[in-house]
Amino acid sequence: MDKINIPQASALFNELAFTTSRSSGPGGQNVNKVNSKVTLKFDVVHSLLLTGNEKLLILQKLRTKITKDGVLIITSQDKRSQLENKDEVILKLNQLFVKTFTPKKKRKATKPSKAAARKRIGDKKQHSEKKQWRQKPE
Repeated sequence: MDKINIPQASALFNELAFTTSRSSGPGGQNVNKVNSKVTLKFDVVHSLLLTGNEKLLILQKLRTKITKDGVLIITSQDKRSQLENKDEVILKLNQLFVKTFTPKKKRKATKPSKAAARKRIGDKKQHSEKKQWRQKPE
C-alpha cells in the first residue's frame, strides 16, 4: 500500500497567517479586553510547498472553508488563552489535511446470504397470510 504524503501545519508554518480578535467565548470580563480569538489564513493557491494535485484536492474537498481567492480560513475561540486557541487552530488544520488526503475505501459489493433471503421471503409470506386473515369473507 502506498504511503500517503499528508502536509503538516509545521512544514507550512511560513505560509500561515494568524490574526487575533475579540472572542465571544468563555472568559467573563476577560472577553471584553483580550484578543483571544485566533483566525488562521492559508493561501492554498499561492502555496510554494504544495504540489498542483495537492492544491486541487484541497480546493475540491474543503471548498466550504475556502474563499473565492483560494484562502483557507479556520478560526478558534473556545479557549480563554490566545496561545491555546492558536494551538487549536493548528490542530484543526492538521486534522483537515488528514481527512482530505486519506483516500476513501472502495465499497465491496456483497449479496445477502441464502438464509437471509429465505428469512425475508418467509417473513413476507407470513405478513401476507396475516393480512389475508383480516379480510372479510366473500
